[in-house]
Amino acid sequence: MAEDMFLLWGSGSPPCWRVMIALEEKNLQGYQHKLLSFEKGEHKSKEVFDVNPRGQNQFKSQGNQLIPSDQAGFALVYQRMIEAPNAQQKMIDVLLYNFHTPEEERQEAALKKKNEAATTEFQLWEGYLQKTGPYMAGQNFSLADVAFFPTLALAFRLGLSQNKYPKLAEYHDFLKDRPSIKATWAQHWLENPPFKSPPLAIL
Repeated sequence: MAEDMFLLWGSGSPPCWRVMIALEEKNLQGYQHKLLSFEKGEHKSKEVFDVNPRGQNQFKSQGNQLIPSDQAGFALVYQRMIEAPNAQQKMIDVLLYNFHTPEEERQEAALKKKNEAATTEFQLWEGYLQKTGPYMAGQNFSLADVAFFPTLALAFRLGLSQNKYPKLAEYHDFLKDRPSIKATWAQHWLENPPFKSPPLAIL
Protein backbone atom coordinates (compact mmCIF):
# COMPACT_ATOMS: atom_id res chain seq x y z
CA MET A 1 0.00 0.00 0.00
CA ALA A 2 2.67 2.52 1.04
CA GLU A 3 4.57 2.05 -2.22
CA ASP A 4 1.58 3.51 -4.07
CA MET A 5 1.62 6.72 -2.00
CA PHE A 6 3.48 9.89 -2.91
CA LEU A 7 4.07 12.57 -0.27
CA LEU A 8 5.03 16.15 -1.00
CA TRP A 9 6.52 17.59 2.18
CA GLY A 10 8.57 20.41 3.68
CA SER A 11 11.12 19.91 6.44
CA GLY A 12 9.97 21.26 9.80
CA SER A 13 6.45 22.07 8.58
CA PRO A 14 3.93 21.03 11.27
CA PRO A 15 1.17 20.10 8.75
CA CYS A 16 3.60 17.86 6.81
CA TRP A 17 5.00 16.41 10.01
CA ARG A 18 1.53 15.43 11.20
CA VAL A 19 1.01 13.35 8.08
CA MET A 20 4.43 11.72 8.41
CA ILE A 21 3.87 10.80 12.08
CA ALA A 22 0.48 9.29 11.23
CA LEU A 23 2.00 7.23 8.40
CA GLU A 24 4.66 5.89 10.76
CA GLU A 25 2.04 5.04 13.40
CA LYS A 26 0.05 3.11 10.77
CA ASN A 27 3.17 1.19 9.64
CA LEU A 28 3.08 2.79 6.20
CA GLN A 29 6.79 3.29 5.64
CA GLY A 30 8.37 3.07 2.21
CA TYR A 31 6.15 5.59 0.48
CA GLN A 32 7.54 7.74 -2.32
CA HIS A 33 8.17 11.35 -1.38
CA LYS A 34 9.58 14.64 -2.55
CA LEU A 35 11.13 17.25 -0.27
CA LEU A 36 9.96 20.74 -1.23
CA SER A 37 11.99 23.91 -0.70
CA PHE A 38 10.09 26.69 1.03
CA GLU A 39 12.88 29.11 0.10
CA LYS A 40 12.32 28.41 -3.61
CA GLY A 41 8.54 28.60 -3.27
CA GLU A 42 8.07 24.97 -4.30
CA HIS A 43 5.26 24.57 -1.76
CA LYS A 44 3.17 26.92 -3.91
CA SER A 45 3.86 25.17 -7.19
CA LYS A 46 1.20 23.77 -9.53
CA GLU A 47 2.34 20.28 -8.56
CA VAL A 48 1.19 20.94 -5.00
CA PHE A 49 -2.05 22.72 -5.84
CA ASP A 50 -3.06 19.89 -8.17
CA VAL A 51 -3.10 17.40 -5.29
CA ASN A 52 -6.49 16.62 -3.80
CA PRO A 53 -6.17 17.29 -0.04
CA ARG A 54 -9.36 15.44 0.92
CA GLY A 55 -8.19 11.83 0.90
CA GLN A 56 -9.91 9.26 3.12
CA ASN A 57 -8.24 7.08 5.75
CA GLN A 58 -8.15 3.53 4.38
CA PHE A 59 -5.91 2.16 7.13
CA LYS A 60 -8.06 2.25 10.26
CA SER A 61 -7.23 -1.33 11.26
CA GLN A 62 -3.53 -1.13 10.43
CA GLY A 63 -0.80 -0.12 12.87
CA ASN A 64 -1.56 1.76 16.08
CA GLN A 65 -5.11 2.78 16.86
CA LEU A 66 -5.19 6.59 16.73
CA ILE A 67 -8.92 7.06 17.37
CA PRO A 68 -10.50 5.58 20.54
CA SER A 69 -13.38 3.14 20.24
CA ASP A 70 -15.36 4.55 23.16
CA GLN A 71 -17.62 7.53 22.55
CA ALA A 72 -16.13 9.84 25.18
CA GLY A 73 -12.56 9.16 24.07
CA PHE A 74 -13.52 9.58 20.43
CA ALA A 75 -15.10 12.97 21.17
CA LEU A 76 -12.13 14.23 23.18
CA VAL A 77 -9.60 13.24 20.52
CA TYR A 78 -11.55 15.02 17.81
CA GLN A 79 -12.06 18.08 20.00
CA ARG A 80 -8.31 18.40 20.66
CA MET A 81 -7.50 17.66 17.02
CA ILE A 82 -9.83 20.42 15.83
CA GLU A 83 -8.42 22.83 18.44
CA ALA A 84 -4.77 22.17 17.56
CA PRO A 85 -4.62 24.65 14.63
CA ASN A 86 -5.47 27.44 17.10
CA ALA A 87 -2.08 27.04 18.79
CA GLN A 88 -0.31 27.07 15.46
CA GLN A 89 -2.17 30.20 14.31
CA LYS A 90 -1.48 32.12 17.52
CA MET A 91 2.21 31.28 17.17
CA ILE A 92 2.21 32.32 13.50
CA ASP A 93 0.52 35.63 14.38
CA VAL A 94 3.45 36.52 16.65
CA LEU A 95 6.06 35.40 14.13
CA LEU A 96 4.48 37.24 11.20
CA TYR A 97 4.22 40.47 13.16
CA ASN A 98 7.84 40.22 14.31
CA PHE A 99 9.31 39.28 10.95
CA HIS A 100 7.06 40.90 8.36
CA THR A 101 5.81 44.13 9.89
CA PRO A 102 8.12 47.02 8.98
CA GLU A 103 9.77 48.46 12.07
CA GLU A 104 8.22 51.89 11.50
CA GLU A 105 4.73 50.32 11.43
CA ARG A 106 5.08 48.21 14.57
CA GLN A 107 2.92 49.08 17.55
CA GLU A 108 3.74 47.86 21.04
CA ALA A 109 0.06 47.45 21.86
CA ALA A 110 -0.53 45.21 18.84
CA LEU A 111 2.49 43.04 19.58
CA LYS A 112 1.50 42.78 23.24
CA LYS A 113 -1.98 41.65 22.24
CA LYS A 114 -0.60 38.92 19.97
CA ASN A 115 1.88 37.78 22.62
CA GLU A 116 -0.87 37.60 25.23
CA ALA A 117 -3.14 35.62 22.89
CA ALA A 118 -0.36 33.10 22.19
CA THR A 119 0.49 32.84 25.88
CA THR A 120 -3.15 32.22 26.78
CA GLU A 121 -3.36 29.53 24.09
CA PHE A 122 -0.33 27.60 25.31
CA GLN A 123 -1.52 27.93 28.91
CA LEU A 124 -4.76 26.30 27.79
CA TRP A 125 -2.85 23.29 26.42
CA GLU A 126 -0.75 23.19 29.60
CA GLY A 127 -4.02 22.85 31.50
CA TYR A 128 -5.27 20.09 29.22
CA LEU A 129 -2.25 17.96 30.11
CA GLN A 130 -2.80 18.56 33.80
CA LYS A 131 -6.28 17.06 33.40
CA THR A 132 -5.56 14.19 31.00
CA GLY A 133 -1.88 13.29 30.68
CA PRO A 134 0.39 11.77 29.72
CA TYR A 135 -1.05 12.25 26.22
CA MET A 136 -3.13 15.14 24.99
CA ALA A 137 -6.42 13.24 25.10
CA GLY A 138 -5.86 10.63 27.78
CA GLN A 139 -3.76 7.56 28.39
CA ASN A 140 -3.03 6.65 24.76
CA PHE A 141 -1.27 8.31 21.83
CA SER A 142 -3.90 9.50 19.37
CA LEU A 143 -4.64 11.85 16.49
CA ALA A 144 -4.79 14.63 19.09
CA ASP A 145 -1.05 14.18 19.63
CA VAL A 146 -0.41 13.85 15.90
CA ALA A 147 -2.15 17.20 15.42
CA PHE A 148 -0.60 19.11 18.33
CA PHE A 149 2.94 17.83 18.86
CA PRO A 150 4.55 19.29 15.68
CA THR A 151 3.33 22.78 16.59
CA LEU A 152 4.67 22.42 20.13
CA ALA A 153 8.04 21.12 18.93
CA LEU A 154 8.38 24.08 16.58
CA ALA A 155 7.32 26.49 19.34
CA PHE A 156 10.00 25.16 21.69
CA ARG A 157 12.57 25.35 18.92
CA LEU A 158 11.59 28.99 18.42
CA GLY A 159 12.10 29.76 22.09
CA LEU A 160 8.83 29.04 23.90
CA SER A 161 9.80 28.85 27.58
CA GLN A 162 9.83 25.30 28.91
CA ASN A 163 10.00 26.69 32.45
CA LYS A 164 6.68 28.50 32.02
CA TYR A 165 5.00 25.40 30.62
CA PRO A 166 6.38 22.46 32.62
CA LYS A 167 3.64 20.02 31.60
CA LEU A 168 4.13 20.82 27.93
CA ALA A 169 7.89 20.46 28.36
CA GLU A 170 7.40 17.07 30.04
CA TYR A 171 5.03 16.02 27.25
CA HIS A 172 7.52 17.16 24.59
CA ASP A 173 10.37 15.23 26.19
CA PHE A 174 8.13 12.20 26.63
CA LEU A 175 7.12 12.08 22.96
CA LYS A 176 10.26 13.24 21.14
CA ASP A 177 11.77 9.74 21.24
CA ARG A 178 8.59 7.97 20.13
CA PRO A 179 9.62 5.98 17.01
CA SER A 180 7.13 7.68 14.68
CA ILE A 181 8.25 11.15 15.79
CA LYS A 182 11.95 10.37 15.91
CA ALA A 183 11.82 8.85 12.41
CA THR A 184 10.19 11.97 10.97
CA TRP A 185 12.08 14.68 12.89
CA ALA A 186 13.17 17.56 10.65
CA GLN A 187 16.71 16.79 9.49
CA HIS A 188 17.72 20.45 9.34
CA TRP A 189 16.73 20.82 12.99
CA LEU A 190 19.30 18.16 13.84
CA GLU A 191 21.94 19.81 11.68
CA ASN A 192 21.35 23.41 12.76
CA PRO A 193 21.13 24.79 16.31
CA PRO A 194 18.05 26.75 17.41
CA PHE A 195 17.90 30.52 16.95
CA LYS A 196 20.40 32.61 18.93
CA SER A 197 17.65 35.17 19.55
CA PRO A 198 14.54 32.94 19.73
CA PRO A 199 11.47 34.87 18.56
CA LEU A 200 9.06 33.19 21.00
CA ALA A 201 11.20 33.64 24.13
CA ILE A 202 8.87 36.38 25.33
CA LEU A 203 6.05 33.86 25.65
